Amino acid sequence: MDNAMVALMAETRSMHLEIAGFQSQISGLDQRVMTVEAQADSWPIKDQELLHLHSRLTDLEDRSRRNNIRFLGIPEGMEGADIPSYLRDMLPKLTNITFDPPLEFQRAHRLGPKRQDGKGCPNPIIACMLRQGQARQLLQTARTQGPLRLGTLEIRLSADFSSKTAERRRAFLSLRPHLCHPDVKFGLFEPARMWITKKGESRTFYDPEDLRIFLEGLQNTSQTMETTAQSSSLSQDVQGQALGAGQPEAVLDPDRRTATDSRTRGRDL
Repeated sequence: MDNAMVALMAETRSMHLEIAGFQSQISGLDQRVMTVEAQADSWPIKDQELLHLHSRLTDLEDRSRRNNIRFLGIPEGMEGADIPSYLRDMLPKLTNITFDPPLEFQRAHRLGPKRQDGKGCPNPIIACMLRQGQARQLLQTARTQGPLRLGTLEIRLSADFSSKTAERRRAFLSLRPHLCHPDVKFGLFEPARMWITKKGESRTFYDPEDLRIFLEGLQNTSQTMETTAQSSSLSQDVQGQALGAGQPEAVLDPDRRTATDSRTRGRDL
């Protein structure tokens, strides 16, 4: 009996120790939860900081690509082994511009793996020019002259942007059909901002979502104005019909050659 009591007391003591350990762990967890909750108050600020840093990184990447030009439509293999030399000889013929000083490139290469079958559109060539002014001149020429042709080839030139900026530009361009209106002028400027002028009022959008919301508001306003105009026109028609129904019908008296009231025509005759 004494041995059983001793064993029971030992087991009880062990359980007390385990419970004390659990309580200590729970207290530690409570403290950690309180710390996390206190830090959670600053998370929105940190999110804003991350967004700001991401925007800065995108801007820096776009700035580092300012001297880059993408050439599309050049068949693969035509450039040979020395792409800068090929571009240096080809671009004056393509643009009809005599460059002084001559064009110089820091580097140039074709994007993507080489197409073995030769089918599909050729991969673009991207070139980093030494002088930013010449890069701007080439892009401006491509915009003003339209498609540039060299023999039977149609070669297009475009600026090089970061993936984030290119995505924003595509989103802006997808909204372009909704801007085709006689009263609206718009333009997409580098790196990715849409400028809109409507009835003398100009606005600049940096986020495609803001532009989409703005266009939805314009569409709702136009629909409301059309509905109001239709209701007003219908109301005027109804009023005109009511006034016409209350007036006596005017007829032409063949004897007197005057317009008389149909209700008194028999008396006059």
